[in-house]
Amino acid sequence: MRSCSQMPRTLMSPLHKLIKFHGSYQQYDRDERGARSYSFMLRTKNPCGKVPNKLYLTMDDLADQFGIGTLRLTTRQTFQLHGVVKKNLKTVMSSIIHSMGSTLGACGDLNRNVLAPAAPFARKDYQFAQQTADDIAALLTPQSGFYYDMWVDGEKIMSAEPPEVVKARNDNSHGTNFPDSPEPIYGTQFLPRKFKIAVTVPTDNSVDLLTNDVGVVVVTDADGEPQGFNLYVGGGMGRTHRVETTFPRLAESLGYVPKEDILYAVKAIVVTQRENGRRDDRKYSRMKYLISSWGIEKFRSVVEEYYGKKFEPSRELPEWEFKSYLGWHEQGDGGLFCGLHVDSGRVGGKMKTTLREIIEKYNLDVRLTPNQNIILCGIRKAWKRPITTALAQAGLLEPKYVDPLNLTAMACPALPMCPLAITEAERGMPGILKRIRAVFEKVGLKYNESVVIRATGCPNGCARPYMAELGFVGDGPNSYQLWLGGTPNQTSLARTFMNKVKIHDLEKVLEPLFYNWKRKRQSKESFGDFTKPCGI
Repeated sequence: MRSCSQMPRTLMSPLHKLIKFHGSYQQYDRDERGARSYSFMLRTKNPCGKVPNKLYLTMDDLADQFGIGTLRLTTRQTFQLHGVVKKNLKTVMSSIIHSMGSTLGACGDLNRNVLAPAAPFARKDYQFAQQTADDIAALLTPQSGFYYDMWVDGEKIMSAEPPEVVKARNDNSHGTNFPDSPEPIYGTQFLPRKFKIAVTVPTDNSVDLLTNDVGVVVVTDADGEPQGFNLYVGGGMGRTHRVETTFPRLAESLGYVPKEDILYAVKAIVVTQRENGRRDDRKYSRMKYLISSWGIEKFRSVVEEYYGKKFEPSRELPEWEFKSYLGWHEQGDGGLFCGLHVDSGRVGGKMKTTLREIIEKYNLDVRLTPNQNIILCGIRKAWKRPITTALAQAGLLEPKYVDPLNLTAMACPALPMCPLAITEAERGMPGILKRIRAVFEKVGLKYNESVVIRATGCPNGCARPYMAELGFVGDGPNSYQLWLGGTPNQTSLARTFMNKVKIHDLEKVLEPLFYNWKRKRQSKESFGDFTKPCGI
């Protein structure tokens, strides 16, 4: 058989369609001219962004041996490994599985990686949120076993699931399941399209809660004991340029459930989408369009039929904040954790080498954040000084030494690997940020003032640009649609401001916006709040 790099696309398509459910997509290097060199992108599945020590070291090795020498941290707390050729797929997949990892369900028409705050706090609410994310991920993981048959010859790798997860998955009291199917929740057709869930605690919006199909928020009593959850439904970022019937959307409140019911409630929401989401046109197949069409009241009533109960009114919550968890923090169990900013999530070069040395030497576990950053966990206080020194030498600086514009910026990979990209995002972001910093200086804005900037190479919105204060959405070669009006805590949707802004015209467009913000804003008014009226 010919190698992956020689196979025509028509021969690759069946494999490509199959293994997307196993966390992989076929790609080719769009910078190359002439014959296309095909390879595969692999994405891991890491609920809460948890990465055991052994898995991190394995991913680091695989990037060098079978990838392009870098690791990519995604906006959904996972790794992406680029450049794996077909003949190495089984070796790479089996290595990940044998190292306590998985790629199952990281892509495809099913539930994707479940987000939760990455901070390894020893607090009850954080630990409960993270455990809930783990349980939801297990509940909605495909069950047929073919993944393990294909990549590790049927070897039983995974540990036993919590009994409450197994019970909730198998429960068919309200007609949610396919009783005789190896996939009791998904059946043979799975979902109309991808499905995204995030779990968090009050005030902590590190997960961009309202951008998910389902948002789950822990509700505690006065003593900090978890009692139940507020549920939000119908968020999603993807859209299509100049098709006004496609749009980004924020999740809205569904109601409250007691803690023992969470798996049943989430399952009921998923089944409602499975049975009613559109399958005739993928542009409209996300759950946000179902809710937009039905309205929240009808959606709630259908979910309640599958849930078997009425939802209680949502509990009142405090204001949301964006929490990055960068820098050094107390875990609450005597240990420390250190959050490290990684530009656009790309780990390579000296940074990659140093991270590996530290993680290996101190036997550290790792967490990935929804903002493409990395957290080193379980650090003894005596290790803080040598680790800080080693990190600084590799350019992994404490947040006070990083440009504030960089700290909250995000970009998707885009060119050259993503087949959907229209223009640059990750590769263009460093230049964009430097030019925006120069405009800041020109109009007299202070260094410590910042704006949440996000860029994607196409309108699918993988880096969530529609929540940014300043969003760049690729809509042509070297051209972007600009979105304004998101807020620093990611609770407001931005709106389109200009189409087809050429990258060389950036200063001409942004200078008057920043100048007016400096001159006319209210005290401490964010750029997003100031520019809300600018949306069209």
